[in-house]
Formats: sequence, structure tokens, C-alpha cells
Amino acid sequence: MRKLATGLMFAALITPAAASDQPYNAKVSVVFDQALPNVPGKSMRCVLVEYGPGGHNPSHTHPRSAFIYATVIEGSIKSQINDGEIKVYKTGENWVEVPGDHHRVSANASDSEPAKILAVFVLDTAETELVTPAK
Repeated sequence: MRKLATGLMFAALITPAAASDQPYNAKVSVVFDQALPNVPGKSMRCVLVEYGPGGHNPSHTHPRSAFIYATVIEGSIKSQINDGEIKVYKTGENWVEVPGDHHRVSANASDSEPAKILAVFVLDTAETELVTPAK
């Protein structure tokens, strides 16, 4: 596995660790990385985001080439894209982020239970930064 998501608190973790051991009580891991054979220059990367109770990630953006499909695989997630409303997504629910979106809120909706998201990125293969913290 390549280390793809860098930045202060978004490093893809090679060794297992509890979400509570990570900044903001969140752990981000690249779990799949494959060039698309029928779309030259594009890849699919899957990222597992694990939130401990009350965990979150700071406001951020993704590469300008990234189209993202995110689905909640455990618990409930608070999410806000751009200036839209803050929504709570439950297990099995999903959303998309299109190139240029600003992910303002990404957080566990529970202060007592963990939550997980699987995010599927389709983006330029050459991209090495999956997340850029907002300024």
C-alpha cells in the first residue's frame, strides 16, 4: 500500500491503531488503489475513515480531479458539503462529492458509538494528496 493521504491529520496509516489513538479521534486508511485499465490516467482509491465516539476531521478539500462516493458502513455521520445543510447519514446511506467541493463537516454524529465511512475516489493516478486541510 502506498502512503497517499498526507497532511497534518490525514496520513494513511500503515500500521493498525485505534481511532482514539489518532488526532481528532479519527483514523484514515487507504484500503484499495488500482489504476483503471479502460480510463488512462485515472485510478480508483478506496479510503476507510474510522471515527471514535465524538471523532471528526477538520474542514478539507480533495484533489480537483476527484469524484467521490461515500457510504456509511457503521454508525451515523454528520456531513456538510460546501454551503449545504449539515446532514446526518446512517448506516447504508451515502453521498457524493464532485471535483472542487469543500467538505466543511465530517464527523461522527455520536458521542458514545464509533462510526465508519468507505469513500471511493476516482481521480488522476498521479495524485498523491487525497486531502488538503482548509485554510
